[in-house]
Amino acid sequence: MKRSTIVFCGLVTVIIAVVGCSDVKRTRGTAYMPDMADSRAYETYSANPVFADGRTSQGPVAGTIKRGEEYPVHLEMDKQGDTANYFGSRALPNPIQSLNAEELKESERIYLINCGICHGQKLDGNGPLWKDGDGPFPSKPASLVGDAKYEAMPDGQMFYSLTFGKNLMGSYASQLSAKQRWMVITYIKTKQGKVAAPTATAVAEVK
Repeated sequence: MKRSTIVFCGLVTVIIAVVGCSDVKRTRGTAYMPDMADSRAYETYSANPVFADGRTSQGPVAGTIKRGEEYPVHLEMDKQGDTANYFGSRALPNPIQSLNAEELKESERIYLINCGICHGQKLDGNGPLWKDGDGPFPSKPASLVGDAKYEAMPDGQMFYSLTFGKNLMGSYASQLSAKQRWMVITYIKTKQGKVAAPTATAVAEVK
């Protein structure tokens, strides 16, 4: 075989290897299950025709709990126009009666990420969405501290609201585990003065 032929074949091989190893995907390829690859995305709180109840945010199947879930609560959502379970949830006991300094810091972090945008960093309803009336919300969110109605709300009823949503607030069951929801509630009760807070020294040591 001539030397030129060997060189030519070598160059072709190198070019094919370079093109074949490129991270640029020029063709889509064959989709084994196109319905999964091209499924339509739905927003968390949007109407969803895929499920019978029209909700995108789905909890575990009735009678089951998520793997590794702590403090599971089998609580049913009220049907339209019915508030029996909402009022009945008042009897639910909070399994987290107090927070140590480390748990308080974690609960505050969870609250600020998920709740602070509406209810505010100080739990006064003055979050970024209200911002002294300059935010996009037309009305002020609930003040969790300083409002007798919310300071008197039982832990179980707050858990119901976090789990299924209430009024303009959507469900947080898919974002927060049951334990995290109870932790946030205990954090709120701590800020309301209903639950004893860790000592300032203990909090300072965690920070």
